Amino acid sequence: MKILKKVLSVVFKVLKWSLLTVLLILCISAIYNQFLPEESDQVEYLSKAQKGYILEAFHLQSNLGDKIFPNWSDHSVPVIVYNEKYAFLVGMKNPDDGWKKMPADILRGEEWTAIQSDDFFGDSYYRQRLREQEITPENFTVKVGDRWVATLQTREYAEIAFYNGFKEELPAVVSSVFPYKLFWNIIMGNSENYIAGLIHESFHAIQGMRVPDRLSSAENINSVESKYPWGNEKNQQGWTQEADLLIKAYHSSSKSETRELINRFLEVREDRRINADLTVEEIRYEKEREWLEGMAKYAELKMGLIAAERTNYTPEPRLLDIDSDFNSYQSFESYFVNQVAETKRAVARNGENRFYHIGMLQAMLLDRVRVGWKSQVFQEGVYLDDLLSNFADMNTD
Repeated sequence: MKILKKVLSVVFKVLKWSLLTVLLILCISAIYNQFLPEESDQVEYLSKAQKGYILEAFHLQSNLGDKIFPNWSDHSVPVIVYNEKYAFLVGMKNPDDGWKKMPADILRGEEWTAIQSDDFFGDSYYRQRLREQEITPENFTVKVGDRWVATLQTREYAEIAFYNGFKEELPAVVSSVFPYKLFWNIIMGNSENYIAGLIHESFHAIQGMRVPDRLSSAENINSVESKYPWGNEKNQQGWTQEADLLIKAYHSSSKSETRELINRFLEVREDRRINADLTVEEIRYEKEREWLEGMAKYAELKMGLIAAERTNYTPEPRLLDIDSDFNSYQSFESYFVNQVAETKRAVARNGENRFYHIGMLQAMLLDRVRVGWKSQVFQEGVYLDDLLSNFADMNTD
């Protein structure tokens, strides 16, 4: 009995201090939340740091783009970034008015005005006022005149939008103590991850330049999302297995094991689609979104990984002078490992985030098992799982 009392006493003390620790953390979080930014510090111009991120994204594409996809460096990709009040256009001269939402080809916005009192490292850049909060260039790719342009929120505004989005979703009591800053740091991390986001959207512009009809098809089929059977048990079980098999295949150092795991992935995928009774349109939806977003996710992460090797790449020196948060991709490999692990969580949730990660892993595996796959992947009707299937059918060792 004495032993039991001692054990219970220890348990109660642990619970007591754990509860006090949690309450203390919640109190600190509630206080900290009172000082979260509600508006960008620099609204009417690009901040020095934001200019540095864009410059480094340009630098990456010029120096490493061809290592990701052949002839990437042949295509200059301008950038539009935007905050709560303005959109800014960098990398073009004398642009046509507005921007065209793609693939709908709907003209939005108004005249771009050259900023007289500021510059982008000696070059002109442009801005326009966003007259309606709901009409922005979004995070994707648009066209300005005939040029495909990458689009993304400024890093500072992306953080503010993240906070506001969570506040709207959470109950009032939870919202007041939720550790927004901690979650933002986990999800977005440091400067390199934002720069990788610029690469992601720039690759969408490359897709638009090379195969505009395929980009249109892959974007328009997103209308299937609302009727896709996310909650179908057989569908969900299959997705979970597919994620596990791709992760194992990626981590495998054995060529024969990798082949076996890829074969198993393809078998599970085919069985899932049959057992879940997916329509032809729903299967095409999966393939198109993996092609569109999976490849962009691949380009984003592959670029950072190559930059992290630091053997033949030196980051843009001016960014090093501007932003102390930029650490020359030293932690990018860790970020990549987390993104691979995130695949399991992505397939456990409803929504198309799974296509980003599953498509990315297929592309990473193709780098290892299928030389020359990038020369085929822009061809009409060629998808990532098709290319893996062709590899699996080969009789090479």
